[in-house]
Amino acid sequence: MIEYTEMSLDCDEKLLEILEALLADDRNITARAVARLHPSLKAASSFTRSASRRRLLAEYQQRQSEYRRWRSRAAKHSSADTARALASKDIQIAELEATVQLLTASHLAMLRAVGELGGFSKWAKFYEQYREAQDKLVALGAVPAATVNTIEVNSQARSSPKKTAVT
Repeated sequence: MIEYTEMSLDCDEKLLEILEALLADDRNITARAVARLHPSLKAASSFTRSASRRRLLAEYQQRQSEYRRWRSRAAKHSSADTARALASKDIQIAELEATVQLLTASHLAMLRAVGELGGFSKWAKFYEQYREAQDKLVALGAVPAATVNTIEVNSQARSSPKKTAVT
């Protein structure tokens, strides 16, 4: 099984190299074109039958169509207009990245405050039904990774602090 996995990873690395080369050279990305260039997989069906390879092929075909669409737009405009539009997009990207950083920092501060007040478990319970959103927040670094001490108070007797992990 290990040999198959290593061979599969090797084929996928070669597949990525071939797809990148086809994209850079602006040659049509098709299963047949990839099969012609691949050293070990010579049949187009080797790329269309495998779900992961087919998905990767489709992703690169989509990227190629986007590149071609952008190139056709740029050809219709002067270089000064294209440079101006690119500069405008760069400014917009920088503003959006700054906004994401601000929102991430404020979200992190809010979660720390909620955690200090003992309400993190309520927040985590709320986000259980929104697992995808929670995973994105973790990926952005907007969820603190620390151990929070919460104190559960029993009406008859006080219990010792209980540690809960924050993801």
